[in-house]
Amino acid sequence: MSFTSVLKLLLPALFPSWRFFDVIGPSPRVEVCLLDHPGDDRAIWRDGRPRPARLAPLDRLKAFFWNARWNETLHLANCAERFVQGQTEHSMREIRRRLRADLRSGADGAAPSPFFRFRLVFVSRHEGVLRRDIAFVSPPYETVDPLD
Repeated sequence: MSFTSVLKLLLPALFPSWRFFDVIGPSPRVEVCLLDHPGDDRAIWRDGRPRPARLAPLDRLKAFFWNARWNETLHLANCAERFVQGQTEHSMREIRRRLRADLRSGADGAAPSPFFRFRLVFVSRHEGVLRRDIAFVSPPYETVDPLD
């Protein structure tokens, strides 16, 4: 196989055509709030998977080749999109499972809490102003899954 034919096969994989999207719209963001008890109504919502405030140049280079955490974050966003489109059971279970694992690991630095809730929010710009539309708010879930 010649170099040219290999290059012809490789280039579409490296630089895909984005014309296969029918519509490009806002993707729902997953936000989470921690609760002391299931009936707690003092919800302070925050990003379910916040991006790091700063990445060192070496970390950026490594992330170009291996970034499992970001891939999982993209999967979470994909589950949120599927949930909004009506594929609810699997998508809700995946979102809940991944958020629960994040909360249990303490990777986000938040104090442990016995319950959490998540919501899906669409953020868009309307007449120069950011607009936040809440598409879904989950019921409370235990941070530690009783089936684990």
